[in-house]
Amino acid sequence: MSELSAFDDITGGLPAQEWEALAGDRLYSSYDWLRFCATDVGGSTVTGAVHVDGGSVAVTAVAEEPNSFYQWQTQLTARGLPAPAPAGLLVGQRRGYQTHLLTREGVTAQQVAPALLDRLRALSQEVAGSAVLPALPPGPVPCVASFVTTQDVLALRSAGVRTTPVLLATDAWVSVPEGGWSEWLRTLPSKGRRDSIKQEVKAFAAAGYEITRVPLLECYRQAAELLAGTQKRYGHAYDIDILTESFRLQAVAMGAKAEVLFCARQGEPPVGFCLFYVHGDTLSVRAVGFDYERLIRGAAEYFNLVYYTPVRIAAESGLRRLHPGIESPDAKALRGARLRPLWLLDLSEDSVLADRGDQIREHNSAQVSRLCDISPAVAKALETDLFAPFC
Repeated sequence: MSELSAFDDITGGLPAQEWEALAGDRLYSSYDWLRFCATDVGGSTVTGAVHVDGGSVAVTAVAEEPNSFYQWQTQLTARGLPAPAPAGLLVGQRRGYQTHLLTREGVTAQQVAPALLDRLRALSQEVAGSAVLPALPPGPVPCVASFVTTQDVLALRSAGVRTTPVLLATDAWVSVPEGGWSEWLRTLPSKGRRDSIKQEVKAFAAAGYEITRVPLLECYRQAAELLAGTQKRYGHAYDIDILTESFRLQAVAMGAKAEVLFCARQGEPPVGFCLFYVHGDTLSVRAVGFDYERLIRGAAEYFNLVYYTPVRIAAESGLRRLHPGIESPDAKALRGARLRPLWLLDLSEDSVLADRGDQIREHNSAQVSRLCDISPAVAKALETDLFAPFC
């Protein structure tokens, strides 16, 4: 059977129910999320999956990808490292910033990694010039995994990958204890931090803000307009029609799971939104946007919308974790997040990074030092044992 059966459909021919059993509580590996990745606007990609006895992993054939976070050439070049060609095989899905080796109950990533690595490398030899990537000349293409956990990197390296992983980002996780809001506040490391958060909650209420909860399918245009405000503020190029269509497609694929929090004063249009998902025992924040010109000085709209309200929702729903994702490590650490590394790992047999282990480790160590220099809160929040193997 051809390796290209990986692209028979979004799960490589595996029935949706079986895929969901593998994905478990990993939102960004879920069947519906893969449906969104396969349909999202922009670029030229094909979503699929590779299977071996006991495990699977999502894959994406990439001819063109507009999201710079998933452009391995852009990410490596920005770090002064050699980079594979930009088109090829992405190990993982193209949205969400989390890639996982999925295993059946009782099976470990270490056990399935050798067979998965063989299948992935074989697929990278076949995909060019096929109906999946017809514009590429036949021959091996890059095979790169992005946003991989330390556990899965260790499994793949044990299976035979000789390149050193490159630190891409920190991933933030906030524990939500039983007992709700008040108990969560008590988990924060200092009275000063707890008092500051209480003051931000009071300022938000004093400004007259209310938060409403709406299905994304009913408000994707409004959410896109607020996201455009954030893109504009930080100098990122955007097209409002593309943002709107992407949110619409996300709402169609994810259904009732896709929910939006709007922040507004009575009788006024919203000044901010937060798109989130409840999946497994976790509330995941996916996207945030604001009309910055209408924000009230000192009202802490961002923190109330993105952290404090989600913590309350998570606690009321019996969830145990809040996942605010990558970037802004200081804001997250100050609100109780633990920070874990996410890596880029080139699985190609002839990787251009094969002899750059010392340079990569130097880069990774420098990145960790820069994180520690941001603030003592960030330094304490880093789960150093997960960074240490590659620094």
